Amino acid sequence: MRAWSLDGAFGLENLHLIDLPEPEPAPGELLLGLRAASLNYRDLLILTGRYNPKQPLPLIPGSDACAEVLAVGAGVRGVSVGDRVLPSFSQTWLAGPLRGAAQRGALGGPLSGVLRARFCLPAAACVRAPAHLTDAEAATLPCAGVTAWRALAVEGRVRPGDVVLTQGTGGVSLFAVQLGALLGARVIVTSSQDARLERALALGATHGLNYRSAPDWGAKAAALAGGEGVDLVVELGGAGTLDQSLRAVRPGGTVAVIGVLDGVEAPLQLTRLLMRGVRLQGVFVGSRDDLADLCRALEAAPAVRPVVDRVFPFDALPAALAHLQAGAHMGKVLVAAP
Repeated sequence: MRAWSLDGAFGLENLHLIDLPEPEPAPGELLLGLRAASLNYRDLLILTGRYNPKQPLPLIPGSDACAEVLAVGAGVRGVSVGDRVLPSFSQTWLAGPLRGAAQRGALGGPLSGVLRARFCLPAAACVRAPAHLTDAEAATLPCAGVTAWRALAVEGRVRPGDVVLTQGTGGVSLFAVQLGALLGARVIVTSSQDARLERALALGATHGLNYRSAPDWGAKAAALAGGEGVDLVVELGGAGTLDQSLRAVRPGGTVAVIGVLDGVEAPLQLTRLLMRGVRLQGVFVGSRDDLADLCRALEAAPAVRPVVDRVFPFDALPAALAHLQAGAHMGKVLVAAP
């Protein structure tokens, strides 16, 4: 059975295709065959040692997958061979608020990930994939989709008429555009390219801001929201964008901190939080129940489809990661089944 493995040391040059024994499901588990795997910026951080330098190696990477049920372990009910399922990003966070165990159960680090032909996982940590989505589209849901869903629907409590600001045109941000529109919000999106803003508008955004031509985009977003500011900021840049996000959000609003593309350390004017009652909320993907809620929402709105940038062959994982690292993509980058 073919699998990708990070061996010896961190670095993309240490990724190798290996052969593993065929797995068999234990009681309560499913034997899954990979149909498609979606890549995330987190994968790059893990593979290069910037996410957790103490991560034990070797490691099979990958957190996002759509898979086919090939066999069912003893005691499993409600799942049949041939079903398509989505493994939850955290195999130990099934429901409720975030706890420390959620991080210890994350696929692709610290647990073995999905970039292998077949693997076994607990049935309780898997959700049936929406039938109308392709394998590639469905594979984008457990990480990017759930992160956006939790930021908007759970932590942000977005309601019709709210205003959401999201940064860039990567996977999470485009999900925020689509899900924000689905929840009845007005969505402002930023990008450095007008062509990408036009595409985001076609996906449901109501306003686009080019942050190169408008470096004060935080204030401009607040003005577009009526002057007081936006209800929710989906903060993906990190240190380099947090100040503008705090300028954009309304008093009592929420900044959902998700990404660190522009750094992890930033000076913070606490008066902006204290005097204006702003909530700074970290978002660590979401639970199995969040994934199930997202799938139900998409099944009820089949016109909303995840944005897939490109699907690479399984053997071309290094090229797929390089494409992701270059930042030239719009939407999600995936690899197909071997």
